[in-house]
Amino acid sequence: MYQVDRAHRAAGKVIRQNSILLESGEELEYLTYPSLEKTGIVRHLITTRLGGVSEGDYASMNLSFARGDREENVRENYRRIGRVLGCLPENMTASQQTHTTNIRRVMSEDKGKGVTRPLDYQDVDGLMTDESGIALVTYYADCVPLLFVDPIHKAIGAAHSGWRGTVGRMGQCMVKAMGEAFGTRPEDLYAAIGPSICQDCYEVSEDVSEEFLGMEAETEELRRELLLSGRYRTGYDGGLPKIAEPGKRPDKFQLDLWLANYLILRQAGILMKKIDITDICTCHNSAYLFSHRASHGKRGNMAAFIMLG
Repeated sequence: MYQVDRAHRAAGKVIRQNSILLESGEELEYLTYPSLEKTGIVRHLITTRLGGVSEGDYASMNLSFARGDREENVRENYRRIGRVLGCLPENMTASQQTHTTNIRRVMSEDKGKGVTRPLDYQDVDGLMTDESGIALVTYYADCVPLLFVDPIHKAIGAAHSGWRGTVGRMGQCMVKAMGEAFGTRPEDLYAAIGPSICQDCYEVSEDVSEEFLGMEAETEELRRELLLSGRYRTGYDGGLPKIAEPGKRPDKFQLDLWLANYLILRQAGILMKKIDITDICTCHNSAYLFSHRASHGKRGNMAAFIMLG
């Protein structure tokens, strides 16, 4: 099992490493959230770089057809993930991400889109469904994976939230969309914030940090609640955790997308005890997870998969 460099969290590990031994003798590693598994209605995983057949900058579990990898390698990677999930690639449906907050309801007729057959939609950063046997697929290489499970109405969602999506409150958009489509109530939802770039690694310009000032100002009580729970580290100055901290260079800031997305989910009404925040940074672990920043753009994509079944 790969030795992961985990960020400091007082509450311990909330995401689990798993592996299977392939017929070739290779080990395929993937990540899961026990809290989502305990709902009893979903199968899910977040891929790592280990266990695929892609080579070079894409090594080895690249799930993107759009970054220059050989198509036959990507297809084999999907087949391998399908064996873990118990799902054929023909039953997977992919997003088409452009840093929006657009969400698509996935139906049976969408099976295979973006994986085994062409997409007929674009600008979709979130997927949701209440139909079993469809694996929702979203892609990452530093941005934040968000996974949602409604065990009452048997519905799921998956979303991609980079800094633009986070400013647009993608998590809140998903809660609202699932409520309108399936009758989902925020207090019934379980949510997971997946591996992505951490605050220590994510340096941004002042204009980007300013996009989060309003969110930080209106969430003091939620940040205090989180700190007192023992589930999150303090701010750099020892006080409340902050979304944007002064950077290591003049006019730069360190952005905490994990905290920002947590606060958005809490504001949307999801209970604190039902939100899991990752402690694994893609940039710190770029040999294990694809990181756009660490690789200077020379990389493949990891993916999150979630399905009812």
